[in-house]
Amino acid sequence: MNSSILDGRRKMVGQLIDPDKYSDESLSVIAGNAERAGVDFFLAGGSLTSRPVDTMIEKLRKLSGIPVILFPGNLTQLTDAADAVFLLSLISGRNPELLIGNHVVAAPFLKHIRERLIPVGYMLIDCGGGTSVGYMSQTSPIPRDKDDIAVATALAGEMLGMKAVYLEGGSGASKPVSPSMIRAVREEVSVPVITGGGLDTPDKIDAAFSAGADLVVIGNGCEKDPGLITEACRIRDGYNKKIITA
Repeated sequence: MNSSILDGRRKMVGQLIDPDKYSDESLSVIAGNAERAGVDFFLAGGSLTSRPVDTMIEKLRKLSGIPVILFPGNLTQLTDAADAVFLLSLISGRNPELLIGNHVVAAPFLKHIRERLIPVGYMLIDCGGGTSVGYMSQTSPIPRDKDDIAVATALAGEMLGMKAVYLEGGSGASKPVSPSMIRAVREEVSVPVITGGGLDTPDKIDAAFSAGADLVVIGNGCEKDPGLITEACRIRDGYNKKIITA
């Protein structure tokens, strides 16, 4: 698996799982629900994780055939156990460690799996509420109503070689990234657009897809409502049918 899986030709659903927020029993339920719903892949990681990510990835592989993408919140979460790795650069912030510093440290470890790396321009958007990623990254998010700043940042990421841009509301966000911002970014970049954070209802997921998101990532919403992942995949399938028949 490499960046070609995110080619923007169809809508996709990813389920984010934090290694600190599962038990063996709950992981079995999550994997079963995701398999039945048709989730495209799991994203494994979190802003502050104390449990080994590779252990969870191994368990997910035994429980389902769904590919796993590493979504590392910090260097301690690096593993080569995943099918792919989101190599995240926090391009919305000005923290040099998250722009390039950590990547330099990680490069010797990642060089033997470079074909599995997907460089992603990660953009934190202010969607209300204090988020873990905002606190841990020590960066200011892009204001929710500043579509022009988001567009310029996403374009810069694409020009620097990012294979996707990720508009992140963050865990704990009171609302998702606005459809207006998703649409503005989608119209200006040629790489896939990912969005996550605050997507806790079918209507919000539908709005994200309708605005142009290629991949929606659902995390906390599934913890509160396990049926949400089924609804997300149903909405995705509706859009993909339209794409096929267009």
